[in-house]
Parts: sequence; structure tokens; C-alpha cells
Amino acid sequence: MRYFIHLGYDGSDYSGWQRQKDTPNTVQEVMETTLSRIFKKPVTIYGCGRTDAGVHASQYVIQIHLDEALVFDLKFRMNKNLPNGIAVFEIFEVNDKLHCRYDAVARTYDYFMHWNKDPGLLRYSSFYENIKLDFHLMRKATALILGTKDFKALCKQPDSYPNTLCHISKCELFVNESQGRLRFTIRGNRFLRGMVRYCMYYLLEVGSGNMTLDEFERVLNQEKERKEKKEKWPAHPNGLFLSRIEYPFLELKDSHNLIRMLKVGLE
Repeated sequence: MRYFIHLGYDGSDYSGWQRQKDTPNTVQEVMETTLSRIFKKPVTIYGCGRTDAGVHASQYVIQIHLDEALVFDLKFRMNKNLPNGIAVFEIFEVNDKLHCRYDAVARTYDYFMHWNKDPGLLRYSSFYENIKLDFHLMRKATALILGTKDFKALCKQPDSYPNTLCHISKCELFVNESQGRLRFTIRGNRFLRGMVRYCMYYLLEVGSGNMTLDEFERVLNQEKERKEKKEKWPAHPNGLFLSRIEYPFLELKDSHNLIRMLKVGLE
């Protein structure tokens, strides 16, 4: 029997989602260890996607396969045994043919950033001290991202994918200058490794005057430059949230309390 488990996590203290041979303390490792303890046998889980070290998920879905139907409150037991930075919201029994990753039709990421030092935002918003930004240009750059189909230039490992095509259905920038904060939100049918953080990196490059809109458009279009290409760096991880997963057959409960608070003044 297959179950989808809807959860969220604070990625600050984890080495990303995916279990890796030489990388301890991943979210997947913690989840599998907890479930194996509950069921008293090894349990393998699959996730709806992967997040980098320090990246959060306010809405995330994993799947497990059990030989028999649940006869106890698994949500209660998981929340009792999981660290405080991971919470289970709801559990669904689903058809064995459904997959939490491949059957998701859309994902939404939100990136929060601030430029006035604020200890309350430290874990959930990226701090760029004293940065001066042209928000008008950044919104124009956001529109260029929305119109892009091939994101090879904004992928950390493009050769690991059969193709780098993504359909972006929403891409917006919200700014609150009085709070010294902004939010970048993007929704698409799929995302490549590092893609959202590279989007944010280039938005900051354009906004700070280090890159023109034309130069950014050439990057997106993968046009070769005569001079050596400028090395790109992903934006800080702690401001990034995987904030929504959508399925055509399942309505997930609202689990966006932290995101809702961070969005105040940025909607």
C-alpha cells in the first residue's frame, strides 16, 4: 500500500534533502531512520524533489510503501519522534501507480531577502548588507525569466538532464522598501538543480548594476560571448522555500504559516 506524507522542514541545520554517501544529516536520512524505528524494519522513502543544504520546505511530499494498511496514528508517532525542525501535516493512502515526484504538476518556490540587519529574519531570509538595487530593472529581468523556456544557463548540472526545458507559469518580484525586504516567487512544472538560486543571483546582478538587461538576456539565450563568461554563484540558500506542491488528484492542507508571516508586506 502506498502512502503520501505531507510535511515541512526547516533546512537550516540539514545538508539538503537527499541522502548521500559522504554527506551526513540529510532530511531524507532523518526521515528514513525515524520511520524504520517506528516500523521496526528498514523503510525507504521517495521525495517530491531535492533541496540544497540550508533550503527549507513549507510544503513537501514523500511516499512510502507498506505491505499492510496502517492500524495506528502514524502522523502522531512521526511527529513525536522527529526533530523539532521537521513536522508531518497529513498522510494519504494513494493508488500504487502514483508517484509523489513524477505526478506533481507544479511546484512553487519563494525566495526572501533583506538588506537591513534583522536577527529575526536570519534563518529564513537571505541578508545582503547595504546592497543598492534598482527594482524597476529587476522586475524587467523577472519578466525575461517568465518568457524563458530553456534554463540550461541557470542550471548547476545541465548535463545530468535529458533536457533543460521548463514551463514557468508565474514569476514575480515583490518589494517593500520601508521594511528593507523583497520576495521572489516562481511557479513551474519542473525545476533544475540550483535553478531558483541562480535566478535570484542574476536578479541581484541586474539590480545592483553589475549586469545589464541585455547581458542577462544573452545569458538566458545561451549566446556565446567573445570574452570569457563571468562565473556565476547561487544566491544564499537560507532565503529559499519550496512552498507549494500541486497534484491533480490531491488537495494538500494549507501548511504555510511561516510563509504567510514572511509574506506580510510582500504581496
